[in-house]
Amino acid sequence: MADPVLTDIPMERFLLLIDMLADDLAQDAWQPDFIVGVGRGGLAPATWLSHRTGVPMLSVDLSAGVAAFGEDLLALLAERTAGGERLLFVDDINDSGRTIAGLRRALLKAGADNARFAVLIDNVTSTMQVDYRGEWIDRTVTRDWFVFPWEARPF
Repeated sequence: MADPVLTDIPMERFLLLIDMLADDLAQDAWQPDFIVGVGRGGLAPATWLSHRTGVPMLSVDLSAGVAAFGEDLLALLAERTAGGERLLFVDDINDSGRTIAGLRRALLKAGADNARFAVLIDNVTSTMQVDYRGEWIDRTVTRDWFVFPWEARPF
C-alpha cells in the first residue's frame, strides 16, 4: 500500500472555510441554538464557527466508544430537539459518510427531529449528505489525507 498524499490545509484556508460556513448559516432562515462539535476532527472547526457566529458550542464523541460522551449524550441532545432546539453538528470532513450516518442513526433512534450537519470538506461521492459545506472534493479523483492546522502529521 502506497503512503497517502498528505495535503496541508493552511490556517488561512481553514479560516476561509469557517467564514464560508458562517456566511451560509447567516443566509439561512434556519438558525442553530447550539453548534455541536463532533470529536475528534470537528471540535476545532466547531469552536471557530461558534466564535465566528456567536452560537454556543457543545460536543459529542462517538470515536472514543464511551457511551456517556457518545450515544448517551446524543440521546440527551435529541431530547432537546423535541423541545424545539436546533442543533448544528460540525465535523472536519464528510468522507465516506460513516460518521454522519452513525450520528443520524443515534439521533433518530433517540427521536431527534431538528438537527443539521456542516463540514469543512464534503465528498461528492459520500453516502451521506450534509446541509452546509466549505468546499467539495471528489474522492474518486482526490485521495489525499488532509492535515488541518490543529493536527500533527499522522505518519
